Amino acid sequence: MAKNLVIVESPAKSKTLAKFLSKDFEILSSVGHVVDLPKSKIGVDVKNNFEPQYEIIKGKEKIIAELRKAAKSATTVYLAPDPDREGEAIAWHLANSLKGKGVKASFLRVTFNEITKSAVTEAIKNPRDIDINLVNAQQARRVLDRLVGYSVSPFLWKTVARNLSAGRVQSVALRLICEREEEIKAFIQEEYWKISVQLATGKKQKFTAQLFKIDGKTVVGAGEAGPKKIVITTQAEADKIVAELKGQKYTVSDITKSERVRRPLPPFITSTLQQEAAKVYGFSPKQTMSVAQGLYEGIEIGQDGPTGLITYMRTDSTRVSDEALKNVRAMIGKEFGKEYLPEKAIQYSSKKNAQDAHEAVRPTYLDLSPEKVKKHLSPQQLKLYTLIWNRFIASQMNPAIFDVETVDITAGNYLFRASAQKIRFDGFLRIYHEGREADESVDEDDSQKLPDLKVDELLTLLKLDPVQSFTKPPARYSEAMLVKRMESDGIGRPSTYASIISTLKDRKYAELEQKRLRPTDLGTTVNKILVENFPDLFNVAFTASMEKELDLVEEGTDDWVKVLKDFYKPFIKTLNGLKGKEKDIKASMTEVTDIPCDKCAQPMIIKMGRNGRFLACSGYPECKSTKPLPEDEAKTHSDEKCEKCGSAMVIKTGRFGRFLACSGYPECKSTKPVTLGISCPKPGCGGKILEKQTKTKRLFYGCTSYPKCDFASWDKPINQPCPVCKHVYVLQKISKAKGDYFRCPECRHEMSEDTPVVKTVA
Repeated sequence: MAKNLVIVESPAKSKTLAKFLSKDFEILSSVGHVVDLPKSKIGVDVKNNFEPQYEIIKGKEKIIAELRKAAKSATTVYLAPDPDREGEAIAWHLANSLKGKGVKASFLRVTFNEITKSAVTEAIKNPRDIDINLVNAQQARRVLDRLVGYSVSPFLWKTVARNLSAGRVQSVALRLICEREEEIKAFIQEEYWKISVQLATGKKQKFTAQLFKIDGKTVVGAGEAGPKKIVITTQAEADKIVAELKGQKYTVSDITKSERVRRPLPPFITSTLQQEAAKVYGFSPKQTMSVAQGLYEGIEIGQDGPTGLITYMRTDSTRVSDEALKNVRAMIGKEFGKEYLPEKAIQYSSKKNAQDAHEAVRPTYLDLSPEKVKKHLSPQQLKLYTLIWNRFIASQMNPAIFDVETVDITAGNYLFRASAQKIRFDGFLRIYHEGREADESVDEDDSQKLPDLKVDELLTLLKLDPVQSFTKPPARYSEAMLVKRMESDGIGRPSTYASIISTLKDRKYAELEQKRLRPTDLGTTVNKILVENFPDLFNVAFTASMEKELDLVEEGTDDWVKVLKDFYKPFIKTLNGLKGKEKDIKASMTEVTDIPCDKCAQPMIIKMGRNGRFLACSGYPECKSTKPLPEDEAKTHSDEKCEKCGSAMVIKTGRFGRFLACSGYPECKSTKPVTLGISCPKPGCGGKILEKQTKTKRLFYGCTSYPKCDFASWDKPINQPCPVCKHVYVLQKISKAKGDYFRCPECRHEMSEDTPVVKTVA
C-alpha cells in the first residue's frame, strides 16, 4: 500500500511521473478542475464579499471519490497540478474537496518546471504550502470574468440575438480586430514613384542602385514627407526626372564599408512560441498550446516510457536555469566549435510585468535531439519540438556578422545608393532563422553582389526604371500579430491568448481570410454595441490595468475582494443605467429596405442574428418570412442543378467545409461535394479534387475517392500540367520577394501563372 499520493492534472503526466517515483508513491489524475462556478447561474455572492459558489463539475464525482479513497490510505498527499495560477487553484480545490471524511493525510504542494527525474525528486524533497495569493489571483480573475460574462451577455441577447457572449478580455481583443478593419476602410491610397538605375563598370559588371536624394533631400514613400524629404507623386514628375537623368554622368562619390552584428533572439516564452509557430507552420495559438502540452507532459520514447521533452509552456520569462545553460554551452562547443560559443552565458531580461515563476520554453534533455526522437513524434510535434530546440540552442550562440557595403553614385543633383551585404560569420544562423509573416517585405537591395568599385569611377548607364507604387493600408491581424499586440498592450496572460482567439472564431465574431482575422458582420455589430454602451469597460487601458491589479493580488500586495469591489461599483451602475433601453438599441440596429417580402409584399428589414445580418419581413409576427441578403445569396449561388429534383443547388458550409445542398430542402435533402473541377493527379484515380477543412477550420484539398485515394494537399492544385513532366502542379508561395510561384510536386519545377517556365529546383 502506497504511503504517498501524488495528484496531477492529466493522465499523460501521471505516466511520465511514474518513471521517477518509487512504489511508495501512487500517482492519480484529477483530469483538470474538479469544481467550478455553476453554469446555470452567476454563482457569485456579490453581497458576501463576492464569495464564489463552487460546485462539483458534472462527471467529476467519481474522480473525487477515487481520489478520496486513495487519500485515506496515504500519510501525505502531494498536490502537483501545473505550476501557475490555474494549477494553484486546482490544488486548493482538491485539498478542500478531499480533507475530512476519514482523510487524515497532510496536504502539500509540489511544482516542477520540467518533468525530469532531478526536477521531480527535488520538488518532492521540498514541498510547500498552497500559495493563497496565487489562488486569490485566480479566483479574482474567474469572478471578474463571470460577472462580466453573465451580466453583459444577456444585454447582447436583448439587443442583437440569443446565445451571444461577451468577455472581459475577449471583447477587447474583438475591438482591436474591428478597429483595424475601420482603419483599413478609412485608408486613402496615395501614389508615389521609385526610380532605380542599372549601371555597369568598365569591366561590364552590372548592378542596381536606387534614387536616394534630389538636391540633398531624401526621396521617400508617400506619407513620409518632411522638411528634408521629397516624394515623387506622379508619373509626370517621374518622367521629368528620368529625362534629366538620361543626360547625366554617373560617378561613384562615396564607398562605405561597415560591419553589422545580428544577435540571437531569447528562448521562447508563450507568446513568442505562438507567434513563431504561426509564422513558420501556420499553427493557430490553440494548436500550438495543445501540441506543446503533449511535449511537456510526456511522449512515449521506445522502452523508456513517456518522457517530458520541453519545460512548462505557459511562461512569460526568458530565464534559464544555470544547469541548462551549462549543458547547452557544452553542447555548442562540442557540436559547433568554440568560435560559436560566447565567452560567458547570455542572460536575457524579461519584460517588466513578467511573473518569472518559470523558465523559458526549452528542451529538457539536450541529448534527445529532434533527429533522435522524430520517429516517436507526430509531424506537428516534431515541427514544434524542432522549433523550440533550435531557438534555445541558437539563443546561447555567438552573433552572426555581416560585411555591409554602401555605394553612393552622383548624377548631377541626383544621388543614387546601392547596398550589399554578405555574411562573414553565420553564428546562431547556423541553426536558426526567424520566421516572417507571409506579406512581410524583404529587402532585396542587400541581397545583390556589388562589383569592386572605386571613388570617382565613371559608370555606364544601362537602364532607367521608374516604378509606380501605392501606399498600403495597415494589414489585418494574423493570429500571431494579434498575440503580439495583446502581449504588448498587457491584455490577458500567456495562458489565455490561445483560448481568446479560439473563442472569437468559434463565436463567429471573426474569421480567417487569407490567414488574417476579419471581423464578421456579427462581430462588428457586437463590438459596436459593447463599445458604445460600455466604453470604460471594453477598452485596452482598463483591461491592462486590471491585469496589473491581478498581478498585485498574486504578489500579496493587494486584496482580491477590494479589487472586485473597486471594479463592480461603476460596472453595475453602467449596467443598471442601460435597463429599459434594450428595445431602442435593437431598433436602431435594424434597417428598412425596398425589397418586398416574397410572401406578403411588405418591405423587408435588415436584422442581426447569431449568424450575421439577414432580411426579415417587417410584418412580423404575422409574417415570419426571412431570407439572406442579396450579396450573401450571391455567395451561395451555384450553377449546378439537383440530380434528384432539378432545383438549383446552393453552397453551404458544414463541419468539414463547403458542400452543395438542394435549395428545395427540407423536401429534398440531396447534397454533393464542391469540387474544383480538377482531376486527381494520382495516376489511374479518376476522382475529383475538392476543398475540405480540418477540425481547426484549416483548408486543405483532397480527393472525392477518399478513402480509396489518399491524395491530400495544403496547397491548392491548379488545373494546368507541368511543362516538364506533365504532372498537375500545386500552388505554393516560394517567397514574397519573388511573388507567388507554382511548384510541381513530382519534378519540383517552378513556374509563375503568367510565365510557364521559370526554373527547375535541384
